[in-house]
Amino acid sequence: MTRRVIFPVILFVVMVLSGVALELLPHQLLMGSYMIVPHWLFVMLIYIAIFYDRNDTYYAVLYALIFGLLFDIVYTGILGVYMISYALVIYIVRGLKKMLQGNFYVLLILSAFGIALADVSIYTIFTVIGLADMPIEVYLLNRLVPTILMNLLFLVVIYPIIIKPMRKWGRELS
Repeated sequence: MTRRVIFPVILFVVMVLSGVALELLPHQLLMGSYMIVPHWLFVMLIYIAIFYDRNDTYYAVLYALIFGLLFDIVYTGILGVYMISYALVIYIVRGLKKMLQGNFYVLLILSAFGIALADVSIYTIFTVIGLADMPIEVYLLNRLVPTILMNLLFLVVIYPIIIKPMRKWGRELS
C-alpha cells in the first residue's frame, strides 16, 4: 500500500477512535470537573508535518483541511471550525519546524503549542458564535490543561509505533 492510501486510512481510523475515545476512558476520570478533548487526529497531523513533510510539500496542511472538514461534518455539524483551526495551526507548526530539528523533544514542544493553539482557536470560534459559554478561567484550568496533557500522553504512547515508518517515508519523499 502506498503512502497515498496509508495516511488517509490511518487518519480516518484515528478520527473515528478519537470520536469514541471518551467512551473508552474510565467514567471516574470524566465525572469530575475536567473536560478532556481528544485531538488525536491533530497529533497525527503534527507527526506528518514534522517527520514526513519537506520544505516544499504541504501534505499535512492538505490532510488537515480534508480531515478537519470530515471531523466538522461528523462531530460538530458546523462546517469549517476544525478544518480552518487544524489547517492554520499545522501551517504554523510547519513553519516553526523549519527553524528546529525534528526530534522527540521538538515534537513534544510543537505538539503542546499546536494543541493549545488549536483548542484555543476552536474555543474562541465556538464562543463567538454562541455555542460555548464557559468562562475563560474555567476553560484554561478545566479543559485546556487536561486536554494538552492527555493528547501529549497519546503522542508519547504512539511514538515508538509510528516514528520509524514516518521517518522512512519522509526520507523516500525527498
